[in-house]
Amino acid sequence: MQATATLILNKGEDRRLRAGHLWVFSNEVNVKRSSLTALEPGQVADVLDAGGKPLGTALVNPHSLICARLISRRPGRSPSKGFFLKRLEQALALREQLYPAPFYRLVFGESDGLPGLVIDRFGDVLVGQLNSAGMDARRELIEQALVELLAPRGILWRNDSGVRELEGLAREIIPGPGELPARVDVQEGELHFGLDLMNAQKTGWYFDQRANRERVVPMLAGCERVLDLYAYHGAWGLAAARAGAAEVICVDSSLPAVNAIRSNASANGLGQVQAVQDDAEALMDRLLADKQRFDAVLVDPPAFAPRARDVKPALKAYRRINEKALRLVKPGGLMVACSCSAHVHEERFADTIRQAARHIDRDVQRLMRLEQGPDHPVLPAIPETRYLKGELVRVLPSF
Repeated sequence: MQATATLILNKGEDRRLRAGHLWVFSNEVNVKRSSLTALEPGQVADVLDAGGKPLGTALVNPHSLICARLISRRPGRSPSKGFFLKRLEQALALREQLYPAPFYRLVFGESDGLPGLVIDRFGDVLVGQLNSAGMDARRELIEQALVELLAPRGILWRNDSGVRELEGLAREIIPGPGELPARVDVQEGELHFGLDLMNAQKTGWYFDQRANRERVVPMLAGCERVLDLYAYHGAWGLAAARAGAAEVICVDSSLPAVNAIRSNASANGLGQVQAVQDDAEALMDRLLADKQRFDAVLVDPPAFAPRARDVKPALKAYRRINEKALRLVKPGGLMVACSCSAHVHEERFADTIRQAARHIDRDVQRLMRLEQGPDHPVLPAIPETRYLKGELVRVLPSF
Protein backbone atom coordinates (compact mmCIF):
# COMPACT_ATOMS: atom_id res chain seq x y z
CA MET A 1 0.00 0.00 0.00
CA GLN A 2 1.25 3.46 -0.90
CA ALA A 3 2.33 6.07 1.64
CA THR A 4 0.03 8.76 2.98
CA ALA A 5 -1.40 10.78 0.10
CA THR A 6 -3.30 14.08 -0.11
CA LEU A 7 -6.85 14.89 -1.16
CA ILE A 8 -7.63 18.54 -1.85
CA LEU A 9 -11.28 19.58 -1.85
CA ASN A 10 -12.99 22.05 -4.13
CA LYS A 11 -13.76 25.47 -2.72
CA GLY A 12 -16.54 25.40 -0.13
CA GLU A 13 -16.67 21.62 0.11
CA ASP A 14 -15.08 21.65 3.56
CA ARG A 15 -18.16 23.08 5.31
CA ARG A 16 -19.85 19.76 5.96
CA LEU A 17 -16.66 18.22 7.35
CA ARG A 18 -16.02 21.18 9.62
CA ALA A 19 -19.60 20.81 10.91
CA GLY A 20 -18.86 17.26 12.02
CA HIS A 21 -19.51 14.97 9.05
CA LEU A 22 -16.92 12.34 8.15
CA TRP A 23 -17.59 11.61 4.48
CA VAL A 24 -15.99 13.05 1.37
CA PHE A 25 -17.84 12.49 -1.90
CA SER A 26 -15.95 12.03 -5.13
CA ASN A 27 -17.41 15.17 -6.72
CA GLU A 28 -16.04 17.26 -3.84
CA VAL A 29 -12.41 16.47 -4.65
CA ASN A 30 -10.33 18.77 -6.85
CA VAL A 31 -9.05 16.04 -9.14
CA LYS A 32 -6.76 18.47 -11.00
CA ARG A 33 -4.79 19.10 -7.83
CA SER A 34 -5.11 15.62 -6.30
CA SER A 35 -5.97 12.68 -8.52
CA LEU A 36 -8.38 10.18 -6.98
CA THR A 37 -7.60 7.53 -9.58
CA ALA A 38 -3.96 7.44 -8.51
CA LEU A 39 -4.95 6.14 -5.07
CA GLU A 40 -5.57 2.58 -3.95
CA PRO A 41 -8.69 1.38 -2.12
CA GLY A 42 -8.02 1.58 1.61
CA GLN A 43 -5.10 3.98 1.32
CA VAL A 44 -4.52 6.63 4.00
CA ALA A 45 -4.77 10.26 2.87
CA ASP A 46 -4.69 13.69 4.45
CA VAL A 47 -7.72 15.77 3.46
CA LEU A 48 -7.13 19.49 2.83
CA ASP A 49 -9.52 22.34 2.08
CA ALA A 50 -9.12 24.41 -1.08
CA GLY A 51 -6.71 26.72 0.71
CA GLY A 52 -4.48 23.87 1.83
CA LYS A 53 -5.57 23.77 5.48
CA PRO A 54 -5.74 20.23 6.89
CA LEU A 55 -9.14 18.75 7.76
CA GLY A 56 -7.93 15.38 8.98
CA THR A 57 -6.90 11.87 8.02
CA ALA A 58 -9.10 9.64 5.89
CA LEU A 59 -9.24 6.16 4.44
CA VAL A 60 -9.78 6.40 0.69
CA ASN A 61 -11.67 4.40 -1.89
CA PRO A 62 -11.45 6.02 -5.34
CA HIS A 63 -14.05 3.56 -6.73
CA SER A 64 -16.82 4.60 -4.32
CA LEU A 65 -19.14 7.60 -4.32
CA ILE A 66 -18.03 8.10 -0.71
CA CYS A 67 -14.41 8.34 -1.74
CA ALA A 68 -12.93 9.11 1.68
CA ARG A 69 -13.99 8.63 5.31
CA LEU A 70 -12.31 10.65 8.04
CA ILE A 71 -10.83 8.63 10.90
CA SER A 72 -9.31 11.66 12.63
CA ARG A 73 -9.65 15.44 12.63
CA ARG A 74 -5.85 15.60 12.69
CA PRO A 75 -3.66 14.96 9.63
CA GLY A 76 -0.97 12.33 9.52
CA ARG A 77 -2.71 9.75 11.73
CA SER A 78 -1.78 6.11 11.25
CA PRO A 79 -4.55 3.52 11.78
CA SER A 80 -2.32 1.12 13.71
CA LYS A 81 -3.32 -1.56 16.19
CA GLY A 82 -2.96 1.05 18.93
CA PHE A 83 -5.32 3.37 17.07
CA PHE A 84 -7.99 0.68 16.83
CA LEU A 85 -7.46 -0.39 20.43
CA LYS A 86 -8.07 3.14 21.69
CA ARG A 87 -11.25 3.55 19.63
CA LEU A 88 -12.52 0.13 20.73
CA GLU A 89 -11.84 0.94 24.39
CA GLN A 90 -13.86 4.13 24.00
CA ALA A 91 -16.74 2.23 22.40
CA LEU A 92 -16.64 -0.50 25.04
CA ALA A 93 -16.77 2.04 27.89
CA LEU A 94 -20.12 3.34 26.66
CA ARG A 95 -21.68 -0.12 26.31
CA GLU A 96 -20.45 -1.31 29.70
CA GLN A 97 -21.99 1.80 31.22
CA LEU A 98 -25.31 1.05 29.51
CA TYR A 99 -25.71 -2.72 29.79
CA PRO A 100 -25.16 -5.19 32.64
CA ALA A 101 -24.65 -8.13 30.26
CA PRO A 102 -22.31 -8.26 27.22
CA PHE A 103 -24.99 -8.36 24.52
CA TYR A 104 -25.01 -5.22 22.38
CA ARG A 105 -23.64 -3.43 19.34
CA LEU A 106 -20.06 -2.82 20.34
CA VAL A 107 -19.07 -0.67 17.34
CA PHE A 108 -21.45 1.42 15.26
CA GLY A 109 -19.25 2.68 12.44
CA GLU A 110 -18.97 6.43 12.07
CA SER A 111 -20.63 7.06 15.42
CA ASP A 112 -17.70 5.34 17.16
CA GLY A 113 -15.04 6.94 14.99
CA LEU A 114 -14.57 3.76 12.95
CA PRO A 115 -16.39 4.41 9.67
CA GLY A 116 -17.38 1.25 7.87
CA LEU A 117 -16.91 -1.06 10.87
CA VAL A 118 -19.78 -2.78 12.68
CA ILE A 119 -19.34 -5.26 15.54
CA ASP A 120 -21.98 -6.98 17.66
CA ARG A 121 -21.13 -8.73 20.91
CA PHE A 122 -22.76 -11.97 22.00
CA GLY A 123 -21.03 -12.68 25.29
CA ASP A 124 -17.63 -14.05 24.35
CA VAL A 125 -18.37 -14.18 20.61
CA LEU A 126 -18.03 -11.20 18.26
CA VAL A 127 -19.71 -10.84 14.88
CA GLY A 128 -18.70 -7.99 12.61
CA GLN A 129 -18.92 -6.43 9.18
CA LEU A 130 -16.16 -4.62 7.31
CA ASN A 131 -18.22 -2.34 5.09
CA SER A 132 -15.53 -0.06 3.68
CA ALA A 133 -12.32 -0.70 1.77
CA GLY A 134 -10.31 1.02 4.49
CA MET A 135 -11.60 -1.25 7.26
CA ASP A 136 -11.48 -4.36 5.08
CA ALA A 137 -7.78 -3.76 4.39
CA ARG A 138 -7.10 -3.61 8.14
CA ARG A 139 -9.01 -6.67 9.27
CA GLU A 140 -5.98 -8.26 10.94
CA LEU A 141 -5.17 -5.09 12.92
CA ILE A 142 -8.78 -4.89 14.09
CA GLU A 143 -8.71 -8.55 15.10
CA GLN A 144 -5.49 -8.05 17.06
CA ALA A 145 -7.02 -5.11 18.92
CA LEU A 146 -10.21 -7.06 19.68
CA VAL A 147 -8.26 -10.04 20.99
CA GLU A 148 -6.15 -7.81 23.23
CA LEU A 149 -9.17 -5.93 24.56
CA LEU A 150 -11.75 -8.69 25.00
CA ALA A 151 -10.03 -12.06 24.47
CA PRO A 152 -13.13 -13.37 22.65
CA ARG A 153 -13.79 -17.05 22.21
CA GLY A 154 -14.27 -16.42 18.51
CA ILE A 155 -14.76 -13.73 15.85
CA LEU A 156 -16.92 -14.05 12.74
CA TRP A 157 -16.96 -11.59 9.85
CA ARG A 158 -20.34 -11.63 8.12
CA ASN A 159 -19.24 -9.50 5.19
CA ASP A 160 -22.34 -10.22 3.12
CA SER A 161 -23.90 -6.75 3.12
CA GLY A 162 -24.83 -5.10 -0.16
CA VAL A 163 -22.91 -2.02 1.00
CA ARG A 164 -19.68 -3.88 0.23
CA GLU A 165 -20.57 -4.01 -3.45
CA LEU A 166 -20.71 -0.20 -3.49
CA GLU A 167 -17.14 -0.31 -2.18
CA GLY A 168 -16.02 -2.81 -4.82
CA LEU A 169 -15.69 -5.55 -2.20
CA ALA A 170 -16.83 -9.14 -2.46
CA ARG A 171 -19.57 -10.54 -0.28
CA GLU A 172 -18.15 -13.22 1.98
CA ILE A 173 -18.37 -14.83 5.40
CA ILE A 174 -14.97 -15.29 7.05
CA PRO A 175 -14.12 -16.81 10.41
CA GLY A 176 -11.62 -14.78 12.42
CA PRO A 177 -9.40 -15.85 15.32
CA GLY A 178 -10.67 -18.38 17.84
CA GLU A 179 -13.44 -20.95 17.73
CA LEU A 180 -17.06 -20.29 16.87
CA PRO A 181 -19.87 -22.20 18.55
CA ALA A 182 -22.62 -23.61 16.34
CA ARG A 183 -25.11 -21.44 18.22
CA VAL A 184 -25.06 -18.56 20.66
CA ASP A 185 -27.65 -17.56 23.22
CA VAL A 186 -28.99 -14.00 23.06
CA GLN A 187 -30.46 -12.56 26.24
CA GLU A 188 -33.12 -9.85 26.03
CA GLY A 189 -34.88 -9.19 29.29
CA GLU A 190 -36.24 -12.50 30.58
CA LEU A 191 -36.15 -14.06 27.13
CA HIS A 192 -33.43 -16.22 25.59
CA PHE A 193 -33.02 -16.67 21.84
CA GLY A 194 -30.86 -19.31 20.16
CA LEU A 195 -28.96 -17.93 17.18
CA ASP A 196 -27.19 -19.77 14.36
CA LEU A 197 -24.50 -17.24 13.44
CA MET A 198 -23.54 -18.80 10.11
CA ASN A 199 -27.13 -18.68 8.81
CA ALA A 200 -28.34 -15.49 10.46
CA GLN A 201 -29.21 -12.17 8.84
CA LYS A 202 -26.64 -9.36 8.91
CA THR A 203 -24.65 -9.61 12.16
CA GLY A 204 -27.25 -11.95 13.62
CA TRP A 205 -29.49 -9.90 15.91
CA TYR A 206 -31.32 -6.57 15.82
CA PHE A 207 -30.06 -4.96 19.00
CA ASP A 208 -31.24 -1.61 17.66
CA GLN A 209 -34.87 -2.41 18.54
CA ARG A 210 -34.21 -3.61 22.09
CA ALA A 211 -34.88 -0.25 23.76
CA ASN A 212 -38.08 0.16 21.74
CA ARG A 213 -39.31 -3.24 22.86
CA GLU A 214 -38.60 -2.35 26.49
CA ARG A 215 -40.76 0.77 26.16
CA VAL A 216 -43.58 -0.60 24.01
CA VAL A 217 -44.12 -4.20 25.12
CA PRO A 218 -45.62 -3.38 28.56
CA MET A 219 -48.44 -1.66 26.65
CA LEU A 220 -49.22 -4.94 24.88
CA ALA A 221 -49.82 -6.89 28.08
CA GLY A 222 -53.60 -6.69 27.84
CA CYS A 223 -53.82 -7.61 24.16
CA GLU A 224 -55.78 -10.66 23.12
CA ARG A 225 -54.30 -10.94 19.59
CA VAL A 226 -50.95 -9.61 18.34
CA LEU A 227 -49.62 -9.82 14.77
CA ASP A 228 -45.82 -9.53 14.37
CA LEU A 229 -44.88 -8.97 10.70
CA TYR A 230 -41.34 -9.38 9.33
CA ALA A 231 -40.68 -11.11 12.64
CA TYR A 232 -37.19 -12.58 12.01
CA HIS A 233 -36.57 -14.62 15.22
CA GLY A 234 -39.69 -13.27 16.91
CA ALA A 235 -38.19 -10.80 19.39
CA TRP A 236 -41.23 -8.49 19.26
CA GLY A 237 -43.81 -11.25 19.24
CA LEU A 238 -42.23 -13.34 21.99
CA ALA A 239 -41.83 -10.27 24.17
CA ALA A 240 -45.52 -9.49 23.70
CA ALA A 241 -46.40 -13.06 24.64
CA ARG A 242 -44.22 -12.92 27.74
CA ALA A 243 -45.93 -9.66 28.70
CA GLY A 244 -49.32 -11.42 28.62
CA ALA A 245 -50.67 -11.32 25.06
CA ALA A 246 -53.04 -14.28 24.68
CA GLU A 247 -52.35 -15.06 21.01
CA VAL A 248 -49.35 -13.98 18.94
CA ILE A 249 -48.82 -14.68 15.23
CA CYS A 250 -45.24 -14.14 14.00
CA VAL A 251 -44.77 -13.92 10.23
CA ASP A 252 -41.58 -14.13 8.20
CA SER A 253 -40.80 -15.21 4.63
CA SER A 254 -37.67 -17.11 5.70
CA LEU A 255 -38.13 -20.74 6.72
CA PRO A 256 -35.00 -20.73 8.95
CA ALA A 257 -36.38 -17.65 10.72
CA VAL A 258 -39.77 -19.30 11.20
CA ASN A 259 -38.12 -22.45 12.57
CA ALA A 260 -36.12 -20.25 14.95
CA ILE A 261 -39.33 -18.56 16.16
CA ARG A 262 -40.88 -21.95 16.90
CA SER A 263 -37.76 -23.13 18.72
CA ASN A 264 -37.45 -19.91 20.72
CA ALA A 265 -41.14 -19.89 21.64
CA SER A 266 -40.88 -23.46 22.90
CA ALA A 267 -37.66 -22.81 24.81
CA ASN A 268 -39.26 -19.84 26.57
CA GLY A 269 -42.50 -21.67 27.36
CA LEU A 270 -44.66 -19.46 25.15
CA GLY A 271 -47.23 -21.80 23.70
CA GLN A 272 -49.47 -18.95 22.53
CA VAL A 273 -46.98 -18.03 19.79
CA GLN A 274 -47.69 -19.25 16.26
CA ALA A 275 -44.98 -18.94 13.59
CA VAL A 276 -46.06 -18.62 9.94
CA GLN A 277 -43.87 -18.68 6.85
CA ASP A 278 -45.44 -16.29 4.37
CA ASP A 279 -45.05 -13.02 2.54
CA ALA A 280 -46.25 -10.37 4.97
CA GLU A 281 -48.31 -8.41 2.46
CA ALA A 282 -49.92 -11.50 0.98
CA LEU A 283 -50.87 -12.71 4.45
CA MET A 284 -52.30 -9.30 5.37
CA ASP A 285 -54.46 -9.42 2.24
CA ARG A 286 -55.87 -12.81 3.27
CA LEU A 287 -56.41 -11.72 6.86
CA LEU A 288 -58.31 -8.65 5.65
CA ALA A 289 -60.40 -10.78 3.31
CA ASP A 290 -61.24 -13.03 6.28
CA LYS A 291 -62.17 -9.93 8.34
CA GLN A 292 -59.64 -10.79 11.05
CA ARG A 293 -58.60 -8.06 13.45
CA PHE A 294 -55.87 -7.67 16.07
CA ASP A 295 -55.36 -5.66 19.23
CA ALA A 296 -51.82 -4.82 18.07
CA VAL A 297 -49.92 -5.09 14.80
CA LEU A 298 -46.12 -4.77 14.62
CA VAL A 299 -44.61 -3.77 11.27
CA ASP A 300 -40.80 -3.79 11.09
CA PRO A 301 -39.78 -4.52 7.48
CA PRO A 302 -36.28 -4.60 5.99
CA ALA A 303 -34.90 -1.40 4.49
CA PHE A 304 -36.85 -0.33 1.42
CA ALA A 305 -34.43 2.48 0.48
CA PRO A 306 -30.81 1.30 0.54
CA ARG A 307 -29.90 4.24 -1.72
CA ALA A 308 -31.08 7.84 -1.87
CA ARG A 309 -32.67 7.26 -5.26
CA ASP A 310 -34.90 4.57 -3.73
CA VAL A 311 -36.72 6.95 -1.36
CA LYS A 312 -39.75 7.69 -3.54
CA PRO A 313 -40.71 4.04 -4.20
CA ALA A 314 -39.84 3.20 -0.59
CA LEU A 315 -42.32 5.76 0.73
CA LYS A 316 -45.01 4.26 -1.49
CA ALA A 317 -44.20 0.80 -0.14
CA TYR A 318 -44.27 1.99 3.48
CA ARG A 319 -47.63 3.65 2.94
CA ARG A 320 -49.06 0.54 1.26
CA ILE A 321 -48.03 -1.97 3.93
CA ASN A 322 -48.92 0.32 6.82
CA GLU A 323 -52.34 1.03 5.35
CA LYS A 324 -53.00 -2.71 5.33
CA ALA A 325 -51.68 -3.04 8.86
CA LEU A 326 -53.91 -0.17 10.05
CA ARG A 327 -56.95 -1.93 8.59
CA LEU A 328 -56.10 -5.00 10.66
CA VAL A 329 -56.07 -3.10 13.97
CA LYS A 330 -59.24 -3.13 16.06
CA PRO A 331 -60.66 0.30 17.01
CA GLY A 332 -58.58 1.55 19.89
CA GLY A 333 -55.80 -0.94 19.16
CA LEU A 334 -52.10 -0.28 18.68
CA MET A 335 -49.70 -0.34 15.76
CA VAL A 336 -45.92 -0.21 15.78
CA ALA A 337 -44.54 0.95 12.43
CA CYS A 338 -40.78 1.14 11.81
CA SER A 339 -38.34 1.97 9.06
CA CYS A 340 -34.63 1.16 9.07
CA SER A 341 -33.98 3.02 5.80
CA ALA A 342 -31.42 5.72 6.59
CA HIS A 343 -32.44 7.77 3.54
CA VAL A 344 -36.09 7.98 4.66
CA HIS A 345 -36.21 10.83 7.14
CA GLU A 346 -38.34 10.63 10.24
CA GLU A 347 -40.92 13.25 9.33
CA ARG A 348 -41.48 11.81 5.86
CA PHE A 349 -41.97 8.36 7.35
CA ALA A 350 -44.38 9.72 9.96
CA ASP A 351 -46.30 11.43 7.19
CA THR A 352 -46.79 8.11 5.38
CA ILE A 353 -48.52 6.77 8.51
CA ARG A 354 -50.77 9.84 8.64
CA GLN A 355 -51.58 9.55 4.93
CA ALA A 356 -52.31 5.84 5.20
CA ALA A 357 -54.65 6.41 8.15
CA ARG A 358 -56.58 9.22 6.48
CA HIS A 359 -56.91 7.24 3.24
CA ILE A 360 -58.84 4.52 5.08
CA ASP A 361 -60.78 7.00 7.23
CA ARG A 362 -58.85 6.38 10.44
CA ASP A 363 -57.27 8.74 12.92
CA VAL A 364 -54.09 7.85 14.76
CA GLN A 365 -52.81 9.12 18.07
CA ARG A 366 -49.04 9.05 18.33
CA LEU A 367 -48.14 7.58 21.72
CA MET A 368 -44.41 7.27 21.25
CA ARG A 369 -41.62 8.03 18.79
CA LEU A 370 -39.24 5.14 18.36
CA GLU A 371 -35.53 5.14 17.51
CA GLN A 372 -32.45 2.98 17.71
CA GLY A 373 -31.04 2.09 21.11
CA PRO A 374 -28.09 3.89 22.72
CA ASP A 375 -25.63 1.20 21.63
CA HIS A 376 -26.27 2.71 18.16
CA PRO A 377 -25.34 6.31 19.07
CA VAL A 378 -26.17 9.12 16.67
CA LEU A 379 -23.73 11.73 15.39
CA PRO A 380 -25.90 14.84 14.91
CA ALA A 381 -23.79 15.99 11.97
CA ILE A 382 -24.40 12.71 10.12
CA PRO A 383 -28.16 12.22 9.62
CA GLU A 384 -27.49 8.75 8.20
CA THR A 385 -26.43 7.52 11.65
CA ARG A 386 -30.03 7.99 12.86
CA TYR A 387 -31.36 5.36 10.51
CA LEU A 388 -34.07 3.67 12.63
CA LYS A 389 -37.29 5.52 13.18
CA GLY A 390 -40.74 4.40 14.17
CA GLU A 391 -44.09 5.23 15.67
CA LEU A 392 -46.33 3.65 18.26
CA VAL A 393 -49.85 4.80 17.40
CA ARG A 394 -53.33 4.17 18.69
CA VAL A 395 -55.76 3.53 15.84
CA LEU A 396 -59.23 5.04 16.06
CA PRO A 397 -62.25 5.43 13.78
CA SER A 398 -62.26 8.83 12.15
CA PHE A 399 -63.14 11.60 14.59
